[in-house]
Formats: sequence, C-alpha cells, structure tokens
Amino acid sequence: MYYQVFRWFPKSGFTRLMGWLAEKQWPPFLLRGFIRVYIRLFRVDMEACPLPLESFSTFNGFFSRPIRPELRMIDASRNTVVSPVDGRVSQAGVISYSELVQAKGHTYTVKALLAGDESWTNFEGGSYITIYLSPRDYHRIHSPVKGRVTRFYYVPGQLWTVSPAGVKGVPGLFARNERIITFVETDFGEVAVVKVGATVVGKVKVAYSPVETRIKGGRPFAQDLKRAYPVEKGQELGRFEMGSTVICLFPPGKVFLNPMAPDQALVMGQTIGVLGDNQ
Repeated sequence: MYYQVFRWFPKSGFTRLMGWLAEKQWPPFLLRGFIRVYIRLFRVDMEACPLPLESFSTFNGFFSRPIRPELRMIDASRNTVVSPVDGRVSQAGVISYSELVQAKGHTYTVKALLAGDESWTNFEGGSYITIYLSPRDYHRIHSPVKGRVTRFYYVPGQLWTVSPAGVKGVPGLFARNERIITFVETDFGEVAVVKVGATVVGKVKVAYSPVETRIKGGRPFAQDLKRAYPVEKGQELGRFEMGSTVICLFPPGKVFLNPMAPDQALVMGQTIGVLGDNQ
C-alpha cells in the first residue's frame, strides 16, 4: 500500500527544494528559531556538539554538525570492527545466496545494491549490517576498519524514504535509491560502505573526492582514486546533509558480527564485530 500511494510523489523535486532551503543562508533569527524547534521536536542532544548554535549559518551546517571526540571513543583493538555511524540496526547477518534482508518478507541482492560492480561475488557468504540514521542522530560517516579507499561508485537512483515505513513498504529500496559506494581495501579483503540517499537527503558528501550526490541528470560511474586514501578505523569518510542509511558489506570468513537485534542502538566507534583470526 505504501509503495502504491507514494510511487507518484515527486520525491526528487521535493528533495531538491529541501536541499536548496537547507543550504540557503537565512536571517540568523529565522534559522536559529527553526533549529531550536527541530532540536525540541527530535530531542537532539546539543551538549554533544562542540559548537554553539550561533556558529551555524545554514541548516545543513547544523545537521552535519561535529561531535565531541571524547563522546565517541574508537575501539582501537587491531582485530575489531566498529560502527561507522550513530543509528539503529535495521538488519544484520550473513549474506546467503547473494541476498540481504531489507525487512521481514523483503530481500534484495548484493549485485543490485552494488549496481552490478564486478566485486559483488566477493561478498557471498560474508556479513552485512544496515544502520538507519534518524533525524536526531549525528550524521557523519566513519570507516568501520583501517585500510585504504581505492575506488568508489556513484549510482543515481530514486529517493524513497528510508524510514521504517519505506523499508517495509518499498521492494528493493536500498538498491533503488541514489547512493555512493566506498570501497576500502584492507589486509583481509575489500569492505564496501554504501551510503544510501533518501527523500529530503540534500546531499551525500565524501572526504576523499569532490563528488557528491544529487547530480542533476547524473549517470552511474565508477572511479579509481589516482592515489589511495588511507583511513584509520573511525576516521571520517563522509557525511549526510539530511539523514539516511549506511550498509556495510564484509568478505566471507573474515568479519564476525556481534549478535544484534533490529532497532538496537549503536554509536559511532562502538565494537560491532571481530576479525576472523579472533575465532
């Protein structure tokens, strides 16, 4: 029913409008008033932000605000994997028959998620985790592992909401929506960090390239970095300007995720699994 009702809603145009409004420099009293309403409505913890409210000149600046480093301690153990974001577990488990669970009764394929990138077969039997970021969360994205960003894939697409209603009601949602896929080369294989766009997501930006989402008339393209971009575990990979979802894919037999239930809260830097040589 959800899919049938909203399939004709002008999601792209609405998102472009909201993105424009979020980037616009409004008079300070209007912007601060709106942000204060947003903080109350979504119960945003502003004590976690090192910047005063007056320092933000746009809503996007506020939305992608930094967080006090001491509040997100990164598990530095060599054999651990950490959450790349603050959010809640949507699904987590083992990739079986090249399928991932979206919600009860809904699956989609790794091949579709990675838009046919030839690496998709490398994740069969591996593990995955899908994390939903709500409007109140910290919206910067960090690396779950130590490694090197060697390439990325931009995939234009639709902009369905990634809220629980959308996840339950739109078949193949994460493989339909616009996304940037970051490939991190590690000592145990390649890890994919998929940043999924959604309705009202102004842009997804990455730290290692000027490329960003919401490219008008954009076409899919893969790009190898001329120089690999080294990342430490917990180092920033990018950010959402308005919220969305992150999906991490790990190679088989290498990463063993902790038992996690749907809707379990996570914070960036928290241990979510261990490498295979710990087993």
